[in-house]
Amino acid sequence: MKRFDYIRAASASEAIAASAHPNSVYLAGGTNMLDLMKIGVARPDRVIDISRIEGLSEITWQDDGGVRIGALVRNADLAYDGRFARTFPSVAEALLSGASAQVRNAASVGGNLMQHTRCAYFHDPASACNRRVAGSGCDAREGENRLHAVLGWSEHCIATHPSDFCVPLVAFDANVEVEGPHGSRDIKLWEFYSLPGSTPDHVTALQPGELIVAVKIPAASAAFAPNARYLKLRERTSFAFAVVSCAAALQIDGGMIQSARIALGGVAARPWRCQGAEAALIGVEPGREAFEKAASLALADAHPSGDNAFKIELARRIMVRALTLAMEGTPETMPALPASPFPSESGARHVA
Repeated sequence: MKRFDYIRAASASEAIAASAHPNSVYLAGGTNMLDLMKIGVARPDRVIDISRIEGLSEITWQDDGGVRIGALVRNADLAYDGRFARTFPSVAEALLSGASAQVRNAASVGGNLMQHTRCAYFHDPASACNRRVAGSGCDAREGENRLHAVLGWSEHCIATHPSDFCVPLVAFDANVEVEGPHGSRDIKLWEFYSLPGSTPDHVTALQPGELIVAVKIPAASAAFAPNARYLKLRERTSFAFAVVSCAAALQIDGGMIQSARIALGGVAARPWRCQGAEAALIGVEPGREAFEKAASLALADAHPSGDNAFKIELARRIMVRALTLAMEGTPETMPALPASPFPSESGARHVA
């Protein structure tokens, strides 16, 4: 690991000021950044520890029913918060689908948004990776790429975004609140991530020095709570990233779909909002025929980036399944997750 300067910031403004030093990074839970530093992929000159900043570890409910989640709230604490799990059950389900219980106890909400792709070529300093070193090439194009992107990719990068948490957040129009040298601003999560194009090293919309301070979910998303699910397909039953995943939520009244929210994970460099599929479901009776039509629309522009044509059909099927589960209704008790040693009921003890 490269030697670096370490600064523990006492406030957001102090952290932002410290980040003016070239090649600085923010550190919260460290579940991704420290791994990258150990293998030589991340080589910062200055590490700014933001984990002790007050005010970033709170879940704050707004008067209109929306919620503001501080960037340092731990994944496990958010997933097991009773009110949050009842109001946004598919987001809680996505959080509990990620990593392991131990990692969820340490990982932060802001860090989840900022985690890097799990593409093996990005994680190997000996491989060519345009995302890691601009202009170096993309070894994934001719390498092992069965788990890579089928939507939004370019010849310069075919990596996928690894987050479970961000998939329902994109579906529910979540905002990222950031602070930086020039003040505060909100960014739609859908717009927060950049597609690779010819500059895959530009991963997010963050400007130099900007710090994520919160994630905000609008009140309108709570209306989907009775019919919302997150479904993830992985190659192992525990601690594996999604091959494909889907967040699906419906508002059903009088036997007809009044509104829908759908996003796919594991298929692109960002969680993929399926607005065409959502529009196709409005005003129709929920059922397999409608769901299959919506899934076909969602994947109409998909094409393989390598040996991964199977992911397109897999994504169609998982979307149909997720919509079917959403139609059947959100369970009162979240079903047990694969290989989890902890019960998944809200309020259960999750800290060892």
